[in-house]
Amino acid sequence: MEEHNYIYEITGNIATITINRPEALNAMTFAMDHELSAELTKAEEDDDVKCIILKGTGPCFCVGHDLKEVGYVYGFGDGKDKKRRPSQRIRLQTDHGMMVKSYGHIQNCFKPIIAQVHGHCLEGGLMVAMMCDMIIATEDANLGFPGQRLGFAGISPILTHLVYTVGIKKARELLLLGLNFNGKEGMEMGLVNRAVPPDKLEEEVQKVAKTICLMPRDGIVMAKSFLQLTYDRMGLNESNIAGYIGHTLFTNLRWEEDEYNYFKERRNHGPKSGFHGRDERYEDEK
Repeated sequence: MEEHNYIYEITGNIATITINRPEALNAMTFAMDHELSAELTKAEEDDDVKCIILKGTGPCFCVGHDLKEVGYVYGFGDGKDKKRRPSQRIRLQTDHGMMVKSYGHIQNCFKPIIAQVHGHCLEGGLMVAMMCDMIIATEDANLGFPGQRLGFAGISPILTHLVYTVGIKKARELLLLGLNFNGKEGMEMGLVNRAVPPDKLEEEVQKVAKTICLMPRDGIVMAKSFLQLTYDRMGLNESNIAGYIGHTLFTNLRWEEDEYNYFKERRNHGPKSGFHGRDERYEDEK
């Protein structure tokens, strides 16, 4: 495990896990999903830890998954090397590891997790935050699901979670349009617990975490265990399974000539140009 991708700190009964890839706006690789799970395990196994804070270093929380590795993680070629298309079994195994083992671990962690959100919190970054027990964000934080514009069109491991949180109509709007919204708007729709001025974020998160730590250890873990049962009844854990299958299906899309193909654009123009080209199609729709 590459320790530099995360900073793990203990202060009293609080474990703080900081995503530490500021040069890439904390974009997460598939390997980092598994590393985060390992960091959570450290906190779970430390009997003195009662609460976990997950935050990002640098200008933002997390912009989502690193689009430079999307597809390649399955064994995609560059489109010119005559490589065979990756098999469904390789795609499924890879996506299962990310969404069921990693995202599922965040959702079902035995210790409560507070997502401390500032700056960008987009697509996979927002999914990670939503898997946490609480989201406390700055009022001007930039949240949303722009990655859906790559072709997901509403396929998401947190679809069920999002429907329960903001309602089915709003969930469809956010995903189908790939809309962004700020922390204050996120609080108004029920996705963010508290939205505060940027200079008050750390103070507010610490206050909430310390309040949680007043609870007894057994009570906290029993409550999280009971929450897992509730998630099962609500179908939130099943949503992780549906999410990884949906992600695998998405990576096997056939794009038509009048549609935006990120993999093709990345091959021809590089990941940065391919990324920005995704949103240029929507400029007239704002």
